[in-house]
Amino acid sequence: MRLGAVRAGRPVPKALVEVDGRPMVVHAVEGLLASGVDDVVVAVPREHREEFAALLPAGVTLVVGGDTRTASVRNALAHCADGDGPVLVHDAARPFTPPAVVHRVLAALAAGARAVVPVLPVVDTTVVVDADGRVTGEVARAALRRVQTPQGFDRGTLLAAYARVTDGGPGFTDDASVVRAAGVPVHTVAGDELAAKITVPHDLQRGVAPAVQA
Repeated sequence: MRLGAVRAGRPVPKALVEVDGRPMVVHAVEGLLASGVDDVVVAVPREHREEFAALLPAGVTLVVGGDTRTASVRNALAHCADGDGPVLVHDAARPFTPPAVVHRVLAALAAGARAVVPVLPVVDTTVVVDADGRVTGEVARAALRRVQTPQGFDRGTLLAAYARVTDGGPGFTDDASVVRAAGVPVHTVAGDELAAKITVPHDLQRGVAPAVQA
């Protein structure tokens, strides 16, 4: 079961689901601001714009998201402040990402990387399963990594990569995939277990612990 909620008979965006008494998007935005990020743009559903505006700090820019993640990020990029600084793309569903992860991504960009993602090793045994649910093989996990956010990019590189994306083209699950499709190398830095994505109801129970300890 995917994480979600219903209020007054209508579904609530996952970003507004509360963890430790506050919506995930509030945790995520405040975490970025505390990490030294100057300009935050949040893509939101049109019908919930006022609700997001009432929750988020003054100075945060809200834009209407698209039908896909790719479309939402493209809309947000169009409203970023002008300049040549780096761009971070973050998931509200990772509300407890430590500032150290943000700092590592920014440091790698400052050192010359054009695209950077935080990653963690895959620790579980990973197998291949056929259509009948039978295990047909194992995947060597030594070179596998779990990708987290925020993902960081040279501004011009990310804008150029998104300019190549066409409606109806291949789907992308993250922004690093968009950049890789444009032929740009993607570098990695260490992620953090606290930056885990909250996707299913059970994740909410795990997500409260870091909030209480903070």
